[in-house]
Amino acid sequence: MSQTTPLERLARRRARVRAKITGTAERPRLSVKITLSHISAQIIDDTTGRTLAAVSTVGSKQTGSLTDKAAWVGTEIAGKAKSAKIKHVVFDRGGRIYHGRLHALAEAARTAGLEF
Repeated sequence: MSQTTPLERLARRRARVRAKITGTAERPRLSVKITLSHISAQIIDDTTGRTLAAVSTVGSKQTGSLTDKAAWVGTEIAGKAKSAKIKHVVFDRGGRIYHGRLHALAEAARTAGLEF
C-alpha cells in the first residue's frame, strides 16, 4: 500500500481546480501560490500563456504575519490589474481551502477593486 505525501495531495487538488478554471483575455486567472514563508499572485491569460501582472513577497520589505503579507499582495495585485485595465478575474485558489491567508488576499483584492 503506497502512502501519498501532502505535496502529492496538494498537486491532485490543484489539478482538479485547474481542470475547471481557465483564464481568458476578458477574465484572466488570478493564481495564488502560498509557501511557508512567502506569498505570490499572478494574473494569467491562459489563451496566450502570458502573465499580465505579478506580485510577490520575495524581495519585499513587508513585515508582520503572513496574513498581513497576503493582504498586501492582494492590494498590490489589484493595483497592477487596474493599471493593466483588468477588472474581472477568475480566482484560482491553487488547491488550498479558501481560509486564512488565501481569504485575506482575496478580500484585500476585492476591496481594492478587483471583481471575482
